[in-house]
Amino acid sequence: MSKLINNHVFTSESVSEGHPDKVCDQVSDAILDACLAEDSSSKVACETAVTTNFLINIGEITCCGWDAIDPEAIARQVVKDIGYDRDELLFCCDSFDYESRIHPQSCDIAQGVCEGQGLFKEQGAGDQGMMFGYATRSTPSLMPAPIHYSHQLLDHLQRIRKHGDISYLRPDAKIQVSVFHEVGVPTRITNVVISHQTDNVPLSQIRKDLIQVAQEALGKTGLLDNDTEYFINPTGKFVIGGPHGDAGLTGRKIIVDSYGGVGCHGGGAFSGKDPSKVDRSAAYFARYAAKNVVAAGLADKCEIQVAYAIGVAKPLSINVDTFGTGKVDQNDIQAELESGELFDFCPAAIIRDLELTRPNGWSYRDTSVTGHFGRDIFPWEQTNKAKALADKLGLKERRVA
Repeated sequence: MSKLINNHVFTSESVSEGHPDKVCDQVSDAILDACLAEDSSSKVACETAVTTNFLINIGEITCCGWDAIDPEAIARQVVKDIGYDRDELLFCCDSFDYESRIHPQSCDIAQGVCEGQGLFKEQGAGDQGMMFGYATRSTPSLMPAPIHYSHQLLDHLQRIRKHGDISYLRPDAKIQVSVFHEVGVPTRITNVVISHQTDNVPLSQIRKDLIQVAQEALGKTGLLDNDTEYFINPTGKFVIGGPHGDAGLTGRKIIVDSYGGVGCHGGGAFSGKDPSKVDRSAAYFARYAAKNVVAAGLADKCEIQVAYAIGVAKPLSINVDTFGTGKVDQNDIQAELESGELFDFCPAAIIRDLELTRPNGWSYRDTSVTGHFGRDIFPWEQTNKAKALADKLGLKERRVA
């Protein structure tokens, strides 16, 4: 069904690598990377939880090389890389208490998701559920503007902190960017919120420095103006933070990880899961398909939903919505995706086509901060099937990004 495009402000959030939940996502994904390096057929569902000077790993892992993997050493290295390397932060790579309660994957699940086992001889989905992929022509990355610019600002701040350009910044931070859309097109940034953990320094200095950083990071967008408002550490103080300030868990930032609240989300988290879990791999593939639809000029916006039953290879349904922006009938796009000719949504095909068990030039840990979508290092961000899509659907004036 077509949706009316109106003037509105939309806000999205990004959180830093030092945010407690993101600490957990990074540890879980680093353990996944280690498992796949030892055994590309590893089955991993690794969760992490953190609080004051404590980290625990729980979950299910089946990996032929597990004896060679030291999850505690991995966790400590991730925490060190993030910047929690001082006891005064009350969460420190050298001193936090560590526990592991990891055990092998259930054999009941394994028989449905391993090729050649169970009722179906093809690798089935690792779980039931629905996943969404989204793309829009609002930004060069074909991501929604609010989350795109939130990630862009956060990435700039993280580089500044790690380079020591602003010496008082600590690892925990949240960024929020609000964008005004006029007839669906981003036209200005109305406000920017930065809540950044710091040493105990004057708020006036923090506000001066971080407004300047925001203007440096977002100035080239052309969306800042004299009316843009800046809210910097609006509570007045943010010294206590990280896992000491709030407990963290893997998978609690699913909207930050995806499209910033634009479009739908199936509810499944990504980090710590091997690609047999369609919560992750099918969400990546749906983004891949949606991005190619938009890159081909078939629509200015596209959302794809795909649904699975555990242990069953073929998707139960595929649904396409172009929000009234389609240049061809969205039913034709849906029929093309359902055919499986260019985009095969069966789990084994997704893993094969995106090479998800053998990452090349990227790692799963790379996905765990500043979003799983919108960066060209990931294979699901390719637009290599846009021309073929446009040709098959007969778009005479195609716009291939």
